[in-house]
Amino acid sequence: MTAGLLLAAGEGRRFGMPKALAAHRGHALVTRAADALLEGGCDPVVVVLGACADEARPLVPAGARAVVAGDWAEGMGASLRTGLRALADADPPPVAALVHLVDLPDVDAEVVARMCGYAGTDVVARAAYAGIPGHPVLFGRRWWAEIATQAAGDRGARDWLRARDDVQLVDCGDIGGGRDADTPELLDP
Repeated sequence: MTAGLLLAAGEGRRFGMPKALAAHRGHALVTRAADALLEGGCDPVVVVLGACADEARPLVPAGARAVVAGDWAEGMGASLRTGLRALADADPPPVAALVHLVDLPDVDAEVVARMCGYAGTDVVARAAYAGIPGHPVLFGRRWWAEIATQAAGDRGARDWLRARDDVQLVDCGDIGGGRDADTPELLDP
């Protein structure tokens, strides 16, 4: 079983609002991203909220569980720690967590399903688009505590990943894209 972990806590300074609340093709980004995890086969799905959590919580689809990172302003590292801790208590425990970011509108259930096919307790894999590493990223349960200890600031698990030589790249360029919606102009309302 692969858990889905959606990081959606940021305030979206460059974006001008929390990205979780932004709409793309008629749906909030948090709803679209959580649906992709659910429809792609992740179970359980945890959505980490922070900025405007009260507004974002009703947008989290049924089947996903919202948790709030009280220290969300610290950056993505705080959200990642909160989410991994929430998943560590899941029963039965997932073998891996697929970490997805709320601002990736071109990652759909097909990308999620492909990534879930690589799940294992020791896995470290990330989606790649045109050979460029991106998200989502799959972390075997074995690594969760280590990642949570090292996750800091806005870097999330980036430094932890960079220090490894066993990261498996999973080509997803034929079915999705790694485009990061950092500004509202990159979304279709």
